[in-house]
Amino acid sequence: MREQTIDLIQRYYAAFNAGDMAAFLALLTDDVAHDINQGRRETGKDAFATFMQHMNRCYREQLVDFTIMANDAGDRAAAEFTVLGEYLVTDEGLPPATGQRYRLPAGAFFDVRDGKVARISNYYNLPDWIAQVGG
Repeated sequence: MREQTIDLIQRYYAAFNAGDMAAFLALLTDDVAHDINQGRRETGKDAFATFMQHMNRCYREQLVDFTIMANDAGDRAAAEFTVLGEYLVTDEGLPPATGQRYRLPAGAFFDVRDGKVARISNYYNLPDWIAQVGG
């Protein structure tokens, strides 16, 4: 099960990097829990899709330099990676966007159920990001 979960997480990030939101969202359970970095938990695929629409409007990102791990049961996973991004449109409560580029280490934790992502919790250093975009 561990290898299947690692493959799932690789496909999840491949779809993200390709901008293939249909494939990306197809890898989630309908009741997916999404823990937003330094924010609230949202539940459900529709809420996640809305979040991603917002993110794709404000940011252009590619994720690189992955390390993906999973437990033997395949129901938990973690990923560490680097975000290469461009800040496109000002996000509410954050510094003004002027196309600033950033490079940010990040991580994510996953619960997996029935071959799909049931929870994703993303973590990165927001003060570092703000410093990079000139906040």
